[in-house]
Amino acid sequence: MSKIDEFKEFVRKNPSLISQVKDNKMTWQQFYEFYDLYGEDKNIWNNYIRSNNVENNNNKKNTKSTGSSLTEIINMAKNMDVNKVQEGIVSLQKAIGLVSDLFVKDNSNKTSEYKPRPLYKHFED
Repeated sequence: MSKIDEFKEFVRKNPSLISQVKDNKMTWQQFYEFYDLYGEDKNIWNNYIRSNNVENNNNKKNTKSTGSSLTEIINMAKNMDVNKVQEGIVSLQKAIGLVSDLFVKDNSNKTSEYKPRPLYKHFED
């Protein structure tokens, strides 16, 4: 199970995080960074997870158990920080460029070593 799948399961267990994002108090990016750094440590999540079981039961009745629906995906896209995504893509492109420079041979060195034979000379001359 990947880290993202574990985070999704953690959010399903704690639906009060969804209300934090809907109220624009936090973003999914911030929650995922907390989860990536600290995991499911209760001390970190105490400020965001409401311990009221009645509210959790009401949220479970209102949400569908079909997984991520289209509206949840749209909400995630709305709350995504585009600048951070762009920075991540740029850094990934740089890393790919560095790796490709290491593994791809430079053809310019081969062409500079080649010296054509003069036309008036034969092989045995």
